[in-house]
Amino acid sequence: MGINQNNQRNLSPRVIAFYLPQFHPTPENDQWWGKGFTEWTNVGKAKPLFRGHYQPRVPADLGYYDLRLSEVRQEQADMARKYGIEGFCYWHYWFGKGRQLLQKPFQEVLSSGNPDFPFCLAWANHSWEDKQFSKAGTHRILMEQLYPGDDDYKSHFTTVLPAFKDSRYIRIDGKPLFMIYCPDEIPNARHFIDIWQELAKQNNLPGIHFVAHTYSASSIEHFKSLGFDAINVVRLFDFFSRDYSWPERIYMKIMRIIFKKGRVVEYSRAAKYFSGQEDERLDCYPTIIPNWDHSPRSGWNGHILINSTPKKFKIHVEEIFKRIQKKPQEKQIVFLKSWNEWAEGNYMEPDLKFGRGYLEALCDALHKSN
Repeated sequence: MGINQNNQRNLSPRVIAFYLPQFHPTPENDQWWGKGFTEWTNVGKAKPLFRGHYQPRVPADLGYYDLRLSEVRQEQADMARKYGIEGFCYWHYWFGKGRQLLQKPFQEVLSSGNPDFPFCLAWANHSWEDKQFSKAGTHRILMEQLYPGDDDYKSHFTTVLPAFKDSRYIRIDGKPLFMIYCPDEIPNARHFIDIWQELAKQNNLPGIHFVAHTYSASSIEHFKSLGFDAINVVRLFDFFSRDYSWPERIYMKIMRIIFKKGRVVEYSRAAKYFSGQEDERLDCYPTIIPNWDHSPRSGWNGHILINSTPKKFKIHVEEIFKRIQKKPQEKQIVFLKSWNEWAEGNYMEPDLKFGRGYLEALCDALHKSN
C-alpha cells in the first residue's frame, strides 16, 4: 500500500517501540564475554534446535549494525516513522551509585538532536546475571541493581532531566513518560515516585507520567496504589496458565530437558492471550508482540514461539487496536515489544525471511483503525 510518510505521527493508536541499545561494544561486555561482544554475537551463533526452527535470524536492510554510528540510528528512525511507529522507548540502565551501562547510543541521540524522532525512557532496574546471555547454565551477578537511597534517586533524576526537557520526549498530559521495568523491586516505590514528582516540579515540569511494566494484569490496582499513572501489561506467558493442560506441560518439560528443544509453543495459540479486557482501561497500555524466541541467549532452556508470520501478527494487532479505540487519542498508547530484540526473536527490523512484512502488517493495521 502507499504510505504518506509525513502523516505517520498523526495516526492513532500511538505505537511506542521498545529499543535495545546492546548493539555496540562496551568495556564491560568485553570483560565478561570477550572482545567485541554485542547482541549480534549470540544472534549470529544461534542454531536450530529442531526441524523447522527459524535460526539463525539474519538482518536484511540494516545489516549487522553498530549503534555508535549516527547513520544507523537515523535509518532506524526513518524506517520506524515510515510504518507508523510514533517513537522509541529506550531501555535505560541505572544500577545505583551513578553506575550505567549501554548509555552511549541514547546519549548521542540526546546531545546531537538527531534523529528528530520521539523517544522516552524505560528504566531496566534489574541486576545483570550471566544467565541472561549464557547457555552454560551458570549463574553469577555481573552488575547488581542497588537502591542506595534518596541521594541516589536525586542523582538519577538529574541524569535524565535533560532528556525530560527535550522537545522530542514523549509526554502524556504534558508530563514525560517514564517506565519502570521491575516496579516492585524498588524499596518503597511510592517514596521514589514522590521524590521524582517533587523534583519535576522544581525543574518546571508538570510532573512525571509513571508507567509500571508488568506481566500480570491482576497487579494493576496494586501499582496504581503505589503512585503509578498507568500500567503496561505484557501477556507474553499468559497462555501457560490459561491454555495448557498438565499432560501438555509434562510433554513440554520432557521435550525441553531430555530432547533439548526448548519450550515450544505455536504463536497463534499464545497470541490469543496477548490481549485482555483490562486493555480498555485508560490507565492500561497493552503490548503487541511480533514473536519470541529466547534460544539465541539461553539455548535449549529458552521459550520459543513458532510459526509467527506478518499475517498472524496483524490479526493480533487489530484485536489490540479494537480494544483501545474508545480511548481519547492521547491515551491510545500501545507498546511494541520490540523494535530490535534480535536475540529474543522479538523485532520489527527487516530480516532475510520476511523482509519488511511485519512493518507492513503494522502499518496496514494502523490505517485500518483510522
